[in-house]
Amino acid sequence: MNKLKQIFASVAALTLMSGVAHAEYGLNMPVGVTETSRQVYDLHMLILWVCVAIGVVVFGAMIYSMVYHRKSQGAVASQFHESMTAELVWTVIPFIILVVMAIPATKVLIEMHDSSEADMTVKITGYQWKWHYEYIGEDLDFFSSLDAASNEARQVGSGIDPSTVADYLLNVDHPLVIPVGKKVRFLLTAEDVIHAWWVPDFGWKKDAIPGLINEAWVIVDEPGVYRGQCAELCGRDHGFMPIVVEVKSEADYATWLVAQKVAKQVAKLAAIEDLDPRELKRAGKKVYRANCIACHQKKGEGLPGVFPAINGSAVATGDINKHIDIVMNGKKGTTMAAYKDQLTDLELAAVVTYQRNSLGNKVGDAVQPAEIAALR
Repeated sequence: MNKLKQIFASVAALTLMSGVAHAEYGLNMPVGVTETSRQVYDLHMLILWVCVAIGVVVFGAMIYSMVYHRKSQGAVASQFHESMTAELVWTVIPFIILVVMAIPATKVLIEMHDSSEADMTVKITGYQWKWHYEYIGEDLDFFSSLDAASNEARQVGSGIDPSTVADYLLNVDHPLVIPVGKKVRFLLTAEDVIHAWWVPDFGWKKDAIPGLINEAWVIVDEPGVYRGQCAELCGRDHGFMPIVVEVKSEADYATWLVAQKVAKQVAKLAAIEDLDPRELKRAGKKVYRANCIACHQKKGEGLPGVFPAINGSAVATGDINKHIDIVMNGKKGTTMAAYKDQLTDLELAAVVTYQRNSLGNKVGDAVQPAEIAALR
């Protein structure tokens, strides 16, 4: 009896824990904030109820037959081998059901693929493990990576409780910004491996494939912040490749666009000047933590047998030109990516300077942004 009580107590405790763990658990797909997502939701519900009705009829007939035509009731099975009528019925009825479901589904699919008459176009390129957004015709582009707080908390031995980080693993440093109520056309591709751009509230996802351009579009009806993730297994850090889309009013979007262009020009002017090595190191630390820490670790110790250490390495303490070349162009046959197109001249100069004068290294030299610009 006592053992039985213990079992019931354990089940009750697990049930309560399960309720806490799944506080945000939902059984259905989200309705979303676009007309496409609402159409997909309505189609989903239509087909769900069709399937429920079929299940009720089929299982109802089975249960009825088993209860009222069982052997103990004296039922005798009919002896026949084929019936043209039965075969026609169970062929024609499913065919009609499939056609009825296919008509609205085809309509929605056609609309989802119609990216014509767009108000603006954004090219999205997937990298391991970040997104590059280019506003076609606006001379504006930037990379969007996992935010610094999440990136720090996810590191082994960081000492940071991930539950204290807002939107842990679902926040970025530079979100994609688009205007509300405008048709935005997306051109999706990838630089290295297959990725997939997915924001659940938009009602679709699209693969980003190297050497191929996929198209998609969205009209968001409500201003707000919408989050998603890469939906393709794109490598060891696949889970750290979030997507954040910030939808602004037309006026706020126009203000944001001007501010981004001004900031870009200011950054270009700043890159012309020679900077103090201490400033380069401070900036390089941020670049290192955003782009290098996952492989080379927080203190530059690397992962033995997998990723080389920067602390005391021949690259970071040797010829500075070779160091710059590896950071800019990567290294063939290894997982070392090329950052020439991913980082600005200032960021490249800063991270090389930081690696050579931090993480246990004290070479004493520095790289200026102008030197990087000359190598492009």
